[in-house]
Amino acid sequence: MIKLTIEVDTGDGPQRVGTTVYAWSQLERRTHSKASRLAQDGLGVEDIAYLAYESSRAARIVVPAVFDDYLKRIVHLELVDEEASHPTQAAPSDEN
Repeated sequence: MIKLTIEVDTGDGPQRVGTTVYAWSQLERRTHSKASRLAQDGLGVEDIAYLAYESSRAARIVVPAVFDDYLKRIVHLELVDEEASHPTQAAPSDEN
């Protein structure tokens, strides 16, 4: 499964949500395409927003019952590069 972290702000401050298998399966149903194909072709804004919507619901974050109402409230939406914000190795130093 493709694991993404999405930062979304619907006017109440930014929140980060991780995608779930359920969210991906719902996106597949909505778009009639496989997740691997969507990831390969590139996700659109609506795709990312829908993943955030379903992942937020799975995390028990209160969202509007209708996706379009959620979409209208989004003021900021981005994919977060977890690798960049949590490096696994220390940067090399000039001391050596």
